[in-house]
Amino acid sequence: MNSHGSTLRSLFSAAATAGAVLLVSACSGGSLPSGAIPAAPQANLSQTPASRLGIGPAKMFQFTTLDDQADPTFNQLLGINDHGKIAGYFGSGVLPAHPNQGYTLVKPYGQNDYKNENYPGSVETQVTAINDRGDTAGFWVDANNVNRGFVQWKGVFTSYTDPKTHGGTVNQILGLNNAGIAVGFYTDANGVNHGFTLNQATGKFTPVTPPGGGSVQATAINNAGDIAGIVTSSAGSSGFLRKGKSFSALSFPSGSNTQPFGLNDADQMVGSYDDGSGVMHGFLVSNPLVHAKWTSIDDPNGIGSTVVNGLNNHRELVGFYTDAAGNTDGMLIQP
Repeated sequence: MNSHGSTLRSLFSAAATAGAVLLVSACSGGSLPSGAIPAAPQANLSQTPASRLGIGPAKMFQFTTLDDQADPTFNQLLGINDHGKIAGYFGSGVLPAHPNQGYTLVKPYGQNDYKNENYPGSVETQVTAINDRGDTAGFWVDANNVNRGFVQWKGVFTSYTDPKTHGGTVNQILGLNNAGIAVGFYTDANGVNHGFTLNQATGKFTPVTPPGGGSVQATAINNAGDIAGIVTSSAGSSGFLRKGKSFSALSFPSGSNTQPFGLNDADQMVGSYDDGSGVMHGFLVSNPLVHAKWTSIDDPNGIGSTVVNGLNNHRELVGFYTDAAGNTDGMLIQP
C-alpha cells in the first residue's frame, strides 16, 4: 500500500524541488466539468486534536518523527507495507547540495535501519511505493531533468515510460500492489497529466480516465485493484476512487484541493486537503463510498502543513510535516 508521492509526488508537498517534479503541486491542465464524477456520500466529519485520530470512538495514536540523518532538513515517508517497511527519500531536490535520494526503512526504525535505494545512474530518485513482498516503485531523474518511472521487482530495476508521453518529460509511478500492477501518470507536451496503470510483468500501460477528463494522476492501488487518484481543474483538485469501472468523487467536507495519496485493502484512504485559510492538513477517510467518516490529521510537532501519504492494513500511516525550523520531517502514525 502506498502512496505515495517532488512537487508532484513529491506529491507531496509544499516544498518544491529543482530537479524532480512533485505530485502535490505540479498538477495542471484541462478543466473538469462540474459533477462529471458521481460524488460519494459525505458524513461524520471528525476534527480531532493533533494527538488524536477519530476512528469510530476516539483512540490515541502515536506520532513519531523519522528522519534519515544523511539530510535531517528534508525527509518524506511515502509508503508503508503490512510488515511496517517504509519507502521514502531525503533531500529537497535543490541541486547540487540536496538531491532527492531514495531509501527504505525497517523496524525498529533506527538510523542503521535506513537502506539507500536509487535507480542506477540517476541524478535523483524517489521511492514512492512498497508492496508486501518488499518490491518498490517510484521515479528517477536523469541529467536532463527527465522523470521516468521505475519498479524494482525481485531486486531488479526496470525503467518505464508511457509511450503516449511523446514530447513530455515526466513519468512517475506512485503505487504498486502485490500482483505487480503499478499506477502513476505522465505529463504530455501541453502540461496535462494523464493517469495510468502499468503491468510490470508485460510493460503494458492502460489509461485511467475519470468521466469528464481533466488533468489526472493515479496515486495508489490496493490488492483488489481499486485505484485512488486526483483530478485537477481550474477550480482546484479533488480526489477519486475507482472500483471496477466505477468512479466516485471524494472531497474533504468544507475543505478544498482534496488529494488522496494512499489506499489500503479496506478502501481507507489518506492524503491532504486545504482548509478555509489555505493551510494544508492530512486526512484519513474510512468507508469512503458509504457514510464516509473523515478525520483531519496534524502532527503535534508541526507548525505548517501535514500530509499523509501512505497507509497499510494495520492502521499505520506515514507522511511528513513542516516543523518550527522550516524543515520537512518524516512522520509515522501508529495506533
